[in-house]
Amino acid sequence: MKKLIVLPLLLAVLVLPAHADNYSVPKNPAFEAECTSCHMAYPPQMLHADSWRALMNGLSKHFGSDASLDEKRRAAITDFLVANAGGRKTGTTRDAGSQPLLRITETARFEKKHREISAATFKRASIKSPANCTACHAQAATGNYSEHSVRIPK
Repeated sequence: MKKLIVLPLLLAVLVLPAHADNYSVPKNPAFEAECTSCHMAYPPQMLHADSWRALMNGLSKHFGSDASLDEKRRAAITDFLVANAGGRKTGTTRDAGSQPLLRITETARFEKKHREISAATFKRASIKSPANCTACHAQAATGNYSEHSVRIPK
């Protein structure tokens, strides 16, 4: 009887790391249309709900650009992001001043996963920024961030 319990548990443990870097990418036409007009639509699970609220409330100063939306569309996208936001997987969700993190690249999870990548690598013309996920993660738009599919461009 113990073998029947141990085998499925062992299989689950072995498969878990393969799924740890995959995010579901829920469909939301407004989110996709607005966000992908400038960058890839990051999986909502990459930030905590408080971070998405703060980010969406500051769209007039969205990382140096005015990404303002009408209130109805902004609220709908915010609701979608909050409903699908990350939890424990994101790691630290606030900065030293207790403000919600607005950049995925500032989360503890991102920093842990990219600790071996130098700042110079992120500055390469082929990458440009740590926020350019698709430069190294070809399947990022589908939610696949597996280390096995990473290709760092020269």
